[in-house]
This record gives sequence, structure tokens and C-alpha cells, in this order.
Amino acid sequence: MTPGSAHEALTAAHAEVKAEIARTDTKTALLLAFVGAVLAGAWTVAKDTPLTAPALVAGGLGMGLLVAAAGMLLRSVRPNLRGRHGFPLWATLTAEEITDAVVTDRAADIAGLSRLAVAKFRGLRRAVDLTCAGGALLVLAALLCAGGAA
Repeated sequence: MTPGSAHEALTAAHAEVKAEIARTDTKTALLLAFVGAVLAGAWTVAKDTPLTAPALVAGGLGMGLLVAAAGMLLRSVRPNLRGRHGFPLWATLTAEEITDAVVTDRAADIAGLSRLAVAKFRGLRRAVDLTCAGGALLVLAALLCAGGAA
């Protein structure tokens, strides 16, 4: 691989990883808004509805899972100011040191960003699983209320 093509490949890989982080953050923001809306809606309905004990248990567990999902989503988008690459590092360097770091450290930056992207994706995936489980429990609670199970 020629030096020019290696630089182009590194630049493309760097852009791809940054784009994946942006996509994951966008999905996280949308899911966080959805979870918040479900929590607010479920609370609004539940506070005015007489709940049976099984519905209260199922609904409480569902709400708990949704709150856990929201916490996981918030941790996923929490800024990491202790990172070795990118903005936190650049804030401590001079202009010349930034130029040197960008030119010589592109592969390490790609590796660091890739690990960050994978961690964000895992958090998002777990939050989606918790949201699905919490939603299913809320549906169960609604069915128990509608069916009048004691």
C-alpha cells in the first residue's frame, strides 16, 4: 500500500467510525425520547386507573425497566473527558502538537473511536432490550386491568 493510499484509507476509516458514533448517538436520543414519552404516558394513565395487585406489580416492574433503560441511554451519551484521543487531548496541546498528533496518531484515534462506538452500540442494544421488556410488562399490566384479574 502506498503512503498516499494508506493515508486515504485511514481517513476513510476515521470518517466511518465517527459517522457510526453519530448514528448511534442519534438512535440513542430517539430511544431516550420514546422511553420518556412512554414513562410519562404510563404514569398519566396509571395514576387515574384503579390497579389490581398483579397489574400494579407488572406495571411497576415495567416502569422500573424503562427507568433502567433511560439510565443506560444517558450513560451511553455521557461525555468522556478522560479519553486519550480527540477533543480532550487536543484541549491540552499547542497548535504544533495538535498537527503532529493528527498526522502521526490517526490509527490510534481510529482504534479509540472504534472502542467508543462499540461501547455506545452495546449500551444502546441493552437499552432497546430493556425497553422491549418494560413495554411488554406495561402491556401485561394493561391487559390485567382490562381483564379484571384479581
